[in-house]
Amino acid sequence: MSDEVIVRDSNGTQINEGDSVTLIKDLKVKGTSETIKRGTLVKNVRLNGNPGEVECNTKQVKGLVLKTEFLKKA
Repeated sequence: MSDEVIVRDSNGTQINEGDSVTLIKDLKVKGTSETIKRGTLVKNVRLNGNPGEVECNTKQVKGLVLKTEFLKKA
């Protein structure tokens, strides 16, 4: 039995380390005045052991944690 966490996007597609994802909703970033727009492509996501979250960097914000319910695999 594997302890590997399976991370899935809003459509149920598995997301792997290094995949690219697209936002399906405008998201306000806590602690900043930034809003990341729907349709933004986020490349090279990192898995953090939580099945509902991925870590990534965008042009606007570095070290961002996104909930997978707002993502679809590109």
